[in-house]
Amino acid sequence: MNAVQEEPDFDPAVHRLIDLSINTYYNPYTRFDWPDSLVDEQWWMSPDLLTVFDTPFMDTMSERELMALSKYETLNFYSLNIHGIRELMIEVTRRIHSPGYEHQSEFFHHFIGEENEHMWFFAKFCLKYAGKIYPDKSVKIDTGTLAPDIANFLVFTRITIFEEIVDFFNSRMAKDESLHPIIQEINAVHHQDESRHIAFGRQLMKQLHSDLSSRHGPEEMLAVGNYVNRYIEASIQSLYNPAVYRDAGIADPYRFRRELLQQPSRQRQHDRYLKRTKEFLDKSGLLPSENAYGAN
Repeated sequence: MNAVQEEPDFDPAVHRLIDLSINTYYNPYTRFDWPDSLVDEQWWMSPDLLTVFDTPFMDTMSERELMALSKYETLNFYSLNIHGIRELMIEVTRRIHSPGYEHQSEFFHHFIGEENEHMWFFAKFCLKYAGKIYPDKSVKIDTGTLAPDIANFLVFTRITIFEEIVDFFNSRMAKDESLHPIIQEINAVHHQDESRHIAFGRQLMKQLHSDLSSRHGPEEMLAVGNYVNRYIEASIQSLYNPAVYRDAGIADPYRFRRELLQQPSRQRQHDRYLKRTKEFLDKSGLLPSENAYGAN
């Protein structure tokens, strides 16, 4: 595993984030007041986050149908978190106390602990109020044949992009008073922790990318950018789950998914989810303009 070169301001930033983790620590097992049940006919997700938002389908569905859809889209969103967290915990655990990560490993301990707790409360919500977690249907992109420094960069880039998309949803739902307090609170608590994780991830991405650029030529860096592009696309498409549409009572869920993804207006929403991420990638020069996400 290639050593990570330290940037002058990275180590102090890590220490600040560690201090924040310690000073804002909460016990997740006593933090939430879980109601015995949640009624179906309520908003489980902010309406403007539904996959039908900004499409003709939103206008043809009744409020009751949209509320049902919001329940299952919330379950899908939390299920994606569960599976994503499990993957990122495995990858971080592989690197903790490894050569090149001496200065980051203490933060990794806090990260792993917090992510384990996030996985617990997302799973508890799904199982308590729906009795299931949607299975992981994501297509795995193999990094095993890549150079170790490229694989490291892509691992932490995946983690940070995943967290940024999730945090967009968390921030919106934490403030949405039309949602049940337990839904608001789960999203607010997750946002609090993810803000630290994203700050750390962005710093590490820039550091790893600087090291990559000194080792690999334009062709290899373009391939790295293409990988990141595919990961972003796959992450967005995972929000459109045919099992969700089936559970919400929508006929022909696979056709419904295809039609939604073909709606030009949905790209506007994807851009909204990814605005901060794309601005960071562009400003930091982490993606060549030839393969920046959404480039024509």
